[in-house]
Amino acid sequence: MMDEREEEEEEEAWLQLRPVEPLPSQCCGSGCSPCVFDLYHRELARWEAARASKDRSLLSGEKSQSCLSKLNPETFLAFRISAVDRLTKDTYRVRFALPRNSRLGLRPGQHLILRGKVDDLEIQRAYTPISPANAEGYFEVLIKCYQTGLMSRYVESWSAGDTAFWRGPFGDFFYKPNQYGELLMLASGTGLAPMVPVLQSITDNAEDETFVTLVGCFKTFEGIYLKTFLQEQARFWNVRTFFVLSQENSPEQLPWSYREKTRFGRLAQDLIEELVGSCRRKPFALVCGSAEFTKDMARYLLCAGLAEDSCFLF
Repeated sequence: MMDEREEEEEEEAWLQLRPVEPLPSQCCGSGCSPCVFDLYHRELARWEAARASKDRSLLSGEKSQSCLSKLNPETFLAFRISAVDRLTKDTYRVRFALPRNSRLGLRPGQHLILRGKVDDLEIQRAYTPISPANAEGYFEVLIKCYQTGLMSRYVESWSAGDTAFWRGPFGDFFYKPNQYGELLMLASGTGLAPMVPVLQSITDNAEDETFVTLVGCFKTFEGIYLKTFLQEQARFWNVRTFFVLSQENSPEQLPWSYREKTRFGRLAQDLIEELVGSCRRKPFALVCGSAEFTKDMARYLLCAGLAEDSCFLF
């Protein structure tokens, strides 16, 4: 039998193995499953069971079965940054390398969780890749940085050759070709990100006859992301693009190709009703932006006659 000192040492050893509860900053707030707190409670339950039976081998049982060479929702994997492009004063497009021309394995519109560390504080945030679902050897994300954002400080420190850690995929929207007559995409700022791979999957598929009406809301013309991509997509027979600029009011200052498809102010009820009414088929709406934008758009769409099951809010 162990004496009192040995029991204390054993107890201390078990306490050192106890999982550490995540900080609030480690949750991205996107409703992912499993969340970082789900993983913590799972690890805690395994620790408690191992401690009760005094079998430390139980602590590594589940981890040993994990596949550490393929993206999965529970384990962060390292990806090398191959390029960092500054699109606007505060927004970056970052490319990550994949081994041997492999594919990331996400469905269009799904997102990943990025882990960062600033001042010894771990943080996690959700980002949606904007690269095509079938892209080989790389994936790209669109990241907007904020002056007071911790993750922004981490991202702005990146350069080619650095490594970042991701887990996933997450997301409940699964697009199937010809599933809807028309998609009405309402995006604000970097809310454009989940729309990009969905749109590209449609135009890449000659057998997908889904109409798309994409509305991008930005502050200024200069602040519109991915202009070249959106211009190219608008050339397809089944794609329309519109823009709403909240801090501009003069069409004469815009390139002529943007004047007829740009509105000024904010995306409000009257324009939503006009857009829904002009859709060539009954639309299914995709909405992504700030919490306030998403809430407003959901209300406007309902007032415009769309049912709740005809909308998906990212």
